Amino acid sequence: MTPRLIRTLRAKGWARAVAIRRIAAAALVVAAVFIALRPNHAQEAPMLVADHDLAPGTVLSTSDVKVIHAPPSLIPRRALTDPSAAAGQVLAGAASTGEPITSTRLLGPENTRLAAGLPDASAVPVRLADPGVADLLVPGSKVDIVAPDQAVLASDATVVTVRPGSAQGRLVVVALPRDIAPRVAAASLTREVTVTLR
Repeated sequence: MTPRLIRTLRAKGWARAVAIRRIAAAALVVAAVFIALRPNHAQEAPMLVADHDLAPGTVLSTSDVKVIHAPPSLIPRRALTDPSAAAGQVLAGAASTGEPITSTRLLGPENTRLAAGLPDASAVPVRLADPGVADLLVPGSKVDIVAPDQAVLASDATVVTVRPGSAQGRLVVVALPRDIAPRVAAASLTREVTVTLR
C-alpha cells in the first residue's frame, strides 16, 4: 500500500469508506481473473491421446498413449480413456502426437465397418506376391485382389491397415463383404495374391 492510502485508511469518515470499497473491488477483480484463467478440471473429462507419432499397424503399448483432460465438447465420440484399453490393440492408421485415440481407429469390427462402408464387412489379412506393392498402400486405399491366374478374387476392397514387415513380407488387412471374405482368406493361404489400385 502507498503511504497516502495508509493515511486514508487511518482517517475516519467518508474518505476511509471509499478507500475500503476500492480495495475490496480491486480484490474481487483479481479473484475473478484468477478463477477465469485457472483450469477447471471439474468441467473436463479424460481422453486418451498418442504420446508420440505412431505408424499404421503399430501394436499399442501403454507407453504409446497418455491421458489428458479436455472439455467434453472437444472429446470425439468413442474416445478411449484408459491406457489399458488400448494396450495390445493395432492402430489402423497413423496417429500424430496428441491425436485422440478412439475405438474406431483400432483394428476391429467398428473400424472394418467404417472403412468398407458396409454393415457386414469382415477384415481379411493377405500377403502379397510382391511385398513392395504394400508400400503403395495406405488405410482407405481401394484395391482389387487378383490371383496368379488373373482371376479377380475381390473387387473394390478397402485397405484397413498395412502391418510392419516380417520375414514373410508385410501383412495387408482389407475390408470385404462377409460373403466374399472367406474365399479371399482361403485363397491367400494357398497361393500368393496381388492387388491392383483403383
